[in-house]
Amino acid sequence: MGRIDGYLVCGGNWHDFDYPRLRLLELLAEHEDVRVLVGRDFRDIEGIAGCRFVVTYTCDLRPSEAEVENLARFVERGGRWFALHGTNAVFEMEPDGVHSPRILPRYMETLGSQFIAHPPTGRYPVWPVAEHPLVEGLGRWETGDGEELYLCEYHGEVRPLLATRFGGEAPGFAEASWPEEREWPVLYLHPFGEGAVLYLTPGHRRRKYDMLVAPGGQAFGSAAGRFQFPEYPRFEPGSWEVPEYVELLRRGIRWAKGEYPLL
Repeated sequence: MGRIDGYLVCGGNWHDFDYPRLRLLELLAEHEDVRVLVGRDFRDIEGIAGCRFVVTYTCDLRPSEAEVENLARFVERGGRWFALHGTNAVFEMEPDGVHSPRILPRYMETLGSQFIAHPPTGRYPVWPVAEHPLVEGLGRWETGDGEELYLCEYHGEVRPLLATRFGGEAPGFAEASWPEEREWPVLYLHPFGEGAVLYLTPGHRRRKYDMLVAPGGQAFGSAAGRFQFPEYPRFEPGSWEVPEYVELLRRGIRWAKGEYPLL
């Protein structure tokens, strides 16, 4: 196949991006045929368009209209996008709670979902809900401590591969009530044009200073300043050391390269 070019976007607000960036680059470096460009946002339109695949670990990162259209065309023309955790999350932090504004419809339609809320962080069980090489042999497992269970709106065709169950409250969010217990996709495939998105929702990670806006970043929402903590009181490691999660990252990268079927 020759050289395979990929693009890693890792950046945004309210999370530890340093550790996921390092781990993802280590996993990408296991493939001698892969060369990777790295950015903290989507502004390198030409670089992204020239790659075979994109991997993203972001949160509250808001691409411009031109950047959204570039991402949509990238997938529509056959590109593969491996999206992690907060890629589908944008926030407005207001006095009545955290809002998830529907301001990027084309972006969320490309991803297949938009984050709306999550219950308090913690461990939760995960299991396969489809037969697919991406989840073969994984069985039932549990996320790491301090993980976020994503409650989302979905757009277009979404094919869940892993799921969990939840019904209850998501304190702190404007849309806090989710009383009907149901399965929520944890890993899904979303066909879009000639390409597809593979979305893996776990992967939260937060350390002492990660609730401060990143250097050069921007806090959105009129009350954003009051939601920043000079020191966050606890470490939330998420699932980055859970063997099944790391295996999913490896398989996701192989999918992005084209070693697994598109769908």
